[in-house]
Amino acid sequence: MFSAQDLQALWLTLRLASVVTLLLLLLGCPLAWWLTHTSSRWRRPVAALVALPLVLPPTVLGFYLLMLWGPEGAVGRLIAAAGLSALPFTFRGLVVASMLYSLPFVVQPLHNAFEAVGERPLELASSLGAGPWDRFFTVALPLAWPGVITAAVLGFAHTVGEFGVVLMIGGNIPGQTRVLSMRIYDHVQAGEYHQANVLSLCLLVVSFAALLAMTLLRPRRYARD
Repeated sequence: MFSAQDLQALWLTLRLASVVTLLLLLLGCPLAWWLTHTSSRWRRPVAALVALPLVLPPTVLGFYLLMLWGPEGAVGRLIAAAGLSALPFTFRGLVVASMLYSLPFVVQPLHNAFEAVGERPLELASSLGAGPWDRFFTVALPLAWPGVITAAVLGFAHTVGEFGVVLMIGGNIPGQTRVLSMRIYDHVQAGEYHQANVLSLCLLVVSFAALLAMTLLRPRRYARD
C-alpha cells in the first residue's frame, strides 16, 4: 500500500512536526507571557507580526524567506560568512520556515491561556515570597496547561499539513525536504489518485487524532468554561 518513498515522506513529516512543535513551545511560552504582561509600546506591533502568517499566503512568506536566506539575501550572506550551509532546500530550513508559519497557532492559545489565569493568583504567590520564575513555573504554567496542550496540538497539526512554505523553501528533495503534502502532490501530478487518496487519508487521520487528543487531555472544568 505504501511505497518506500511514501513511508520516507511520512516519517519526515512527523519528524518535522515534532521538532517544530517542541521548538515553538520553547519560544512561544515566553513570547506569549511577554505579550500578556508587558506594557511596552512594541506590544501591538509584535502581536501583529506574530499573527501575520494567519493572513499571509504561505507562498508569499516562503518567497520572501527564500530571498532573505538565499546567497544574495542579508541572512544568506551572514550565514555564508559564518561558514555555515545555506538554509533553503535543507531540513533545517524547513524547521525554521515552519516555525515562522505556525507561530501564531502556538502563541495565540498560550496568550489566551495566560490572560485567563489573571493577576490574582500571581499576586497571591508573590505575597508568599515567590519570585518571577517561581510564579511562572509553579502558578501560571500549571493553570495555563490546557492552553499549552491546545498550542502543541495546533502547532503539530498545522505543520503536518503545510504545503506552500515547504514548496518554496524545501523544494521536493527525497529524504530531505519531501514531506507528505509534497508526496501527495507528486501522486496527483502523475495521475496516481489511489496513492494520493491513501496518503490524504493518513493526513486526515493524523489531524483528527491530534484534535481528539486535545479534547481528551483538557481538564473537564476547562472544557465547560
